[in-house]
Amino acid sequence: MSFSVDDFDFPLPPELIAQHPAPERAGSRLLHVCGEQLVDRRFAALPELLRAGDLLVFNDTRVIKARFFGQKDTGGQIEVLLERIVDATHAIAQVRASKSPKPGTRLTLADAFTVVVTGRAGASGEFFALELAPPAIGGSDLWELAERHGKLPLPPYIEHPAEGTDETRYQTVYAREPGAVAAPTAGLHFDEAMLETLRAGGVHTAFLTLHVGAGTYQPVRVDKIAEHRMHSERFDIPAATAEAIAATRAAGGRIIAVGTTSLRALESAGNADGTVNAGPAETAIFITPGYRFKVVDRLITNFHLPKSTLLMLVSAFAGYDHIRAAYAHAVAERYRFFSYGDAMLLEKSDAI
Repeated sequence: MSFSVDDFDFPLPPELIAQHPAPERAGSRLLHVCGEQLVDRRFAALPELLRAGDLLVFNDTRVIKARFFGQKDTGGQIEVLLERIVDATHAIAQVRASKSPKPGTRLTLADAFTVVVTGRAGASGEFFALELAPPAIGGSDLWELAERHGKLPLPPYIEHPAEGTDETRYQTVYAREPGAVAAPTAGLHFDEAMLETLRAGGVHTAFLTLHVGAGTYQPVRVDKIAEHRMHSERFDIPAATAEAIAATRAAGGRIIAVGTTSLRALESAGNADGTVNAGPAETAIFITPGYRFKVVDRLITNFHLPKSTLLMLVSAFAGYDHIRAAYAHAVAERYRFFSYGDAMLLEKSDAI
């Protein structure tokens, strides 16, 4: 079956786009999608939907302060959103300016340090390659400068600038590895009490790292989705996580990905027998209806943007018609959408 981008559109009242998180992390709603069956729940009820021996796989990436305002050496105003810090002195970024900066252009960020544009980057040249210009403040590297002078990069559909509460709530409680410029938002619903309840009930947890890039907000610019090319993202699956997945599979437990980032990493590293290969890698996997999942049995995720690659992914996982019905139900029932919104628990379906 051939799909176009318009097949993944849906009407969404703007007031359903969550601008702030729920008062409590586990206080959000949860829509359980099991084929044609839709059940409205609270996220706090998640432990009731899992069983001893299941394995939850989380993405432990940490969001860095990746947004900067500044000016070109000609005086023009710019906004820079880091896509990836490559090393201590190099980064890939989106640059918003009245005119695209050319190689050699110097950009002063936050009135604190300067980077030089060295060229274009990304599969279609949508990003810019930047190099830290010497001398950096006190010998600082890009990681330190971002933490000291950057701003938290809230998604473009959140209309307020980052506030004090965002510093904690747009970060999972288990975030450890700095490098993301967008949060793995399915994990925002978990608090320490929920994690303790799950472990006490015999549900196992494991972690991987995938640094979510700014490219996650890039629109699909082709009509036929088969022609779209994904941006590449780094991930790392520890040996302990690969071993836990193999043991869970052997014991008949279920592998539950917390978020589409965890799922993309697991499927990218997956083998035909449902195990995964450990270690660091890059993925540009583009999952659309018709894809056969090797590793993940269930998926916890938020509601995604119309016409987005993530909506295509969940349609592949739970079934296109099932997701269409679930999203229509969520709109009718006034669920909250996107990063600070409510969650879904999806059962894998063989339906296309």
